[in-house]
Amino acid sequence: MKSDGKKDAESGRFAYEGIERALHEKARLGIMTSLMTRPKGLLFGELRQLCSLTDGNLSRHLDVLRDEGLVEIWKGFEGRRPQTLVRLSNSGRARFVKYLQELEKVLQDAMAAKKEAGKAKTDLPPGWVPA
Repeated sequence: MKSDGKKDAESGRFAYEGIERALHEKARLGIMTSLMTRPKGLLFGELRQLCSLTDGNLSRHLDVLRDEGLVEIWKGFEGRRPQTLVRLSNSGRARFVKYLQELEKVLQDAMAAKKEAGKAKTDLPPGWVPA
């Protein structure tokens, strides 16, 4: 807020409210991206291999994603072998697209700042020292 009580137009400019914690963790980002590329879903073993995760680690991340309503987990059999199929829920797909759009904003802001930093003089005024 400005001193006159009016909200500054830049207030919260870089808050990126669309960055969801459930999606932003590295392993879950990999899981969601893998599932986004395979609309029919992936078997647990395929997903584990694509994301380089252990069984336990993948299970834990899938629990978080399922609890958030982002993925669906289906149990079945292939022959006599039990199988687990994981796929994005409809709302999970929509939320992930919104999340990716927010990440695009982050990239655009950072790249624009990089260009400006290249043009700007980066010297500090006299008296400033590293902390």
